[in-house]
Formats: sequence, C-alpha cells, structure tokens
Amino acid sequence: MEWKYYEPHFAADSSPRLPVEFMKEGAWSGHRRFAYDLVRFAQPRVLVELGTLYGTSFFSFCQAVKDGSLPTRCFAVDTWEGDPHTGSYSHYSDVIYEAVHSFTTEQFSGIGATLRGTFQQALPRFALGSIDLLHIDGYHTYDAVLHDLSTWLPKMADNSIILFHDIAVRSGDFGVYKLWEQLRDYPRLQFNHSNGLGVLFPKGCPASFQPLLHQQDRLAAYYEKFRS
Repeated sequence: MEWKYYEPHFAADSSPRLPVEFMKEGAWSGHRRFAYDLVRFAQPRVLVELGTLYGTSFFSFCQAVKDGSLPTRCFAVDTWEGDPHTGSYSHYSDVIYEAVHSFTTEQFSGIGATLRGTFQQALPRFALGSIDLLHIDGYHTYDAVLHDLSTWLPKMADNSIILFHDIAVRSGDFGVYKLWEQLRDYPRLQFNHSNGLGVLFPKGCPASFQPLLHQQDRLAAYYEKFRS
C-alpha cells in the first residue's frame, strides 16, 4: 500500500457553530491534510486526542474515517475549560463543548465521541495496548507533556503512532520541543510548519511506514504548502 495525497473537503469548514479561522487559519490548520492522509493510510482501530478545543485536528481525523469508510473510533478528550497556554474560557466552555459535540454527532455519528473531563479521568476507558493513534495537544509545558506521554504510553498498541503538536514552539514555558529532542532515537517524522508536528512510533515502526521515514524532506515540502 502506497501513501496517497488526498484532496479532502472538510465539513467543519462550513459549520456556522465552529469559527472558520480556527479551522482554516489556526495553529493546527497546516497539518490537516497530513492528518487526513495519515488516517487513510494507517487505518487505526482506536484514535484518541488529548486536547481538542474547537476540533480542528479531531474533525480532520474523523473526516478521513468517514470518507474512507474505516472502522476507526475517534475519541476527543478535553475539559473545554482552557489552560494557562490557551487561556481560560470556562465562562463559555459549555458553548464551545456543545458546538464540538453537536457537530460530532451530526457529521460523524458512530465515528467520533467527545469525552469531557481530564486526561487522567479518561485513562480507565481504554484498555492496555488498545490505542493505535494518539494525538497529544494539551498543556504544553515539558512536565505536562511528559506526564501525558508516560501515562498514556501503556495504552498504546504495537506499531502505534503518537502525534505531538507544537514541537517547534520555544517561547515562554512551552516545552514540547525539549521532550521531542529527547525522543530522537525513536523512529519518527517531523514537520516544522504550523508550530511543528512530531510523528513518533514509540513501539516499533510498521513495515508500511518504513519507506516514509526515508522521504521526510519530500513529505515536509508537500505538506508545508498548506500551512496557515
């Protein structure tokens, strides 16, 4: 099976309840095409996202599942109350959550589910070795992202994939880049645009992905065209 570059239509871009600037011009927008192609290629059974906000990344994953008629189940975990990096939005968190939850239900019934709560509260819902693709995009200090990786790693399946957003951000107390540097010995891919996205194979790289590891520059050049 060869990697394919799709030209998807993201339904989230047309939702009146989701801010279009987050979908098309946000920090994650430049990675949507890669995320879509990744899911279509990897065909994960279980996909979990830690940190969702308006769902830019989550709806990219779900769109790929829907378009590809894949059996993947996608879970978005978030308190929808913010953190010191996004800022607190607890005074309208219900509005954001309802917008994301409603769109998930309307467009991705049987595919996506929103789990409102902390990452720690969501852990028991997933069996050991059950997650094929994990997206870590919560609080971005070094200690916080290290904790997310450490606590969720036992839930990862063999040949699974972990995505880290903001690996290129070095301002303030952002520390994802520090952890990413420490993971340099693992099989991985890296995209530096749109705040950076790291693609890690923490328990071994599937044979189907091996050729891609040698095409890092070509992949990066292609997907950088879609940066916001």
